[in-house]
Amino acid sequence: MCTDPKSPKSIVLMTLAEALVNAPEFTVSELSSALRRTVEDAYGHVRVRGEISGFRGPHSSGHCYFALKDDSAKIEAVIWKTAHARMRFKPQEGLEVIATGRLTTYPGSSKYQIVIEALEPAGIGALMALMEERKRKLSAEGLFDEARKQLLPWLPEVIGVVTSPTGAVIRDILHRLQDRFPRRVLVWPVRVQGEGSAEQIAAAIRGFNALPEGGRIPRPDLLIVARGGGSLEDLWSFNEEIVVHAAADSLIPLISAVGHETDVTLIDFAADKRAPTPTAAAEMAVPVRSELFVEVAALARRTILCWQRGQEGRRNEFRAAVRALPAAGELLAIPRQRLDSATACLPRGLKANTKLISAASPKPAPGSHCGCCGARSRKPTIG
Repeated sequence: MCTDPKSPKSIVLMTLAEALVNAPEFTVSELSSALRRTVEDAYGHVRVRGEISGFRGPHSSGHCYFALKDDSAKIEAVIWKTAHARMRFKPQEGLEVIATGRLTTYPGSSKYQIVIEALEPAGIGALMALMEERKRKLSAEGLFDEARKQLLPWLPEVIGVVTSPTGAVIRDILHRLQDRFPRRVLVWPVRVQGEGSAEQIAAAIRGFNALPEGGRIPRPDLLIVARGGGSLEDLWSFNEEIVVHAAADSLIPLISAVGHETDVTLIDFAADKRAPTPTAAAEMAVPVRSELFVEVAALARRTILCWQRGQEGRRNEFRAAVRALPAAGELLAIPRQRLDSATACLPRGLKANTKLISAASPKPAPGSHCGCCGARSRKPTIG
C-alpha cells in the first residue's frame, strides 16, 4: 500500500477522490430507475431468438415466467396475462422461438428481462416439432380414434360450410355441388388464418351443432371445413387445440378439406372424413344425380322384366293345367261320380269350372258300380 503522499500513485487516488466528492449522490431506487431508463431507451423493441427454458405453464396470476437461452447465455422473460391471451402461438418448454418485446430491468433483484409481446416458432422445424408434440397429446386424449368417426349421410338435404366467404374455395364447392347434385348450402364466414382465426373456426363448428332441429335456420346434415393451400404457418389455425376439439365434438358428420393433397393438419385426424381438396369434399358430400337417374331407370326396367316373366310363368302353368284336362266330349261321357273323384285333385279354381260340366254328365243308375272306384251307387230316396 502506498503511504507516501508525494508519490504519483497517491496523487492520482487523491485526485479521483476529490472528483467523486463533487459527483451527484444516488439512492438505490434512483440508480435503479436510471439504469431502467437507459436499458429501455437503448432497446425499446428487440427480436430475440432462443429456446424456451423453465416454462411450467401460466402462473396463477395468468402471467408466464421462463427464460430464453442459447449455447452460452440466458435471459429472463415474462409474458403478461393480456398478451398471453392474444398470442397465436403459446410458449412451450424446449420450443425454439423468436420473441418480440422490449427489454426492461427488475429493480427488486437487480435483473434485466425481456417483456414478450409476440411469439413465433423459429422456422419450419420448430413448427413441425410443436405439431408432432400436439398430435401425440391429442391422440392420447382419444380424439383421433376411429371409433369416434361418423358415417357421412348418403344425400344430405342441407350442407354447412365453414370457410372464408371471399376466397375461391367457397365458389369451387358451390359449383361442384351444382354440377353433381344441387343442395341447400349454409356458409358460416370465418377468418382462415391470422390472429383470432382459430377461435372463429371453432365457434362456427359449435354454432352449426347448436342449431335446433326444425328451427328457422335448418340444421345441416353435413359440415365441410375448408381452406385453400398455403404454408404451414398459413394453415396453423387448423392445428390449434380449440379447433381440433370442436371438430371431434361435432355431432354433425364433418369433412376436413384444408389445403392441397400434400397438406396435413391436425383437424384432418379429428374429422370424420378428410378430403384432399375443397372440390373433393363437395364430391364426397353428394352423389352424381345423372348417374342416379341411369341407375333408377335400370332398376325400373329390371322390375318390369321380372313382373313380365312372372306373368308369363303363371300363364304357362295355367296352360299346362288346361292341357291336363280331358276334352269336352270326354268329360260329358264320364259318369258324374268319376268326374267328382277326378276333380278332387284339381286346384280350387278349376273345381268350380268342372261343376258346370258335371251337371250335364249322365248320372249312374241306382245300384250300378262306379266306373272309377267300383263303389255301388245308392238307391234314390223318396220323400
